[in-house]
Amino acid sequence: MSQGTDRHTEARVVALRHEGEDAAARLPALMAEADRIAATVAQGVHGRRRSGIGETFWQYRHHRPEDGRAAVDWRQSAKSDQLFVRQNEWEAANTVSLWRDGSPSMQFASGRNLSSKADRAAVCLIALAALLTQGGERVSVLGESAISRTGALGLERVSRRLVTGPGSAASVEAPHVSRHTRIVLASDFLDPPETWQARLSRFATMESNGVLLRIVDPAEEDFPYAGRTRFEAPGSGETLLFGRAEEARKAYRERWQEQGERLTAMARQFGWTLITHRTDRPATSAVLSLYKTLAQDV
Repeated sequence: MSQGTDRHTEARVVALRHEGEDAAARLPALMAEADRIAATVAQGVHGRRRSGIGETFWQYRHHRPEDGRAAVDWRQSAKSDQLFVRQNEWEAANTVSLWRDGSPSMQFASGRNLSSKADRAAVCLIALAALLTQGGERVSVLGESAISRTGALGLERVSRRLVTGPGSAASVEAPHVSRHTRIVLASDFLDPPETWQARLSRFATMESNGVLLRIVDPAEEDFPYAGRTRFEAPGSGETLLFGRAEEARKAYRERWQEQGERLTAMARQFGWTLITHRTDRPATSAVLSLYKTLAQDV
């Protein structure tokens, strides 16, 4: 290995270490924000109780023909002229795997008072993880650890991975999840729809689906630019110069709407739910939508 290569490798290691340190430094603030959001959402939702295998009584419901004779609760049925089935509360913890896209485009924020898309995605997922673990669910970070966790320690570890982890594309292109695992993917979904089509197809083979949380900066949707404007592609450094940016606004918005419609159709095709969230709006609304979607019976 040449001396120049050694210097390049060392510089890369230093850069990555600084990037990791910067991400870790944001962790307490992001966790505090996520805790506040989780507490707000928790006040407005009920627990995720549902029928299933367990010992805790939940409710009686009317007997259906497909239930069979063995399912009848004869003691309760004797009190009326109808047949009833005893339902117990679901006690087996589900697993929800979370992923925050680490693409360069996720670092974008169009204003000083706006969070980057990456930070907003992390906050939403941490708040969701807090709600899930409070309900006894198990959470993990896709591609970061095969072990799903619950409780305060599990939440802390998951939160750290969501903020400091790479969020690599490999995590969704070669996912390692158990069948029927619920998934939440937080991204700007700016990769070509064909790329996401292939990724969701892989989850479909594992009989897993969930929620696509689309994080959008307001400038990406509104295209407020005018006059001479230079645009730079994150990561690649490629640039595009407009003499009068406002002249491209109509065509851009049409393409943006088309992208959203294709994502919506693709999510529906694979049994996912698409939630779009702008970083200039309260994260509470996105977390509430995420939680309610996951709370529905699969």
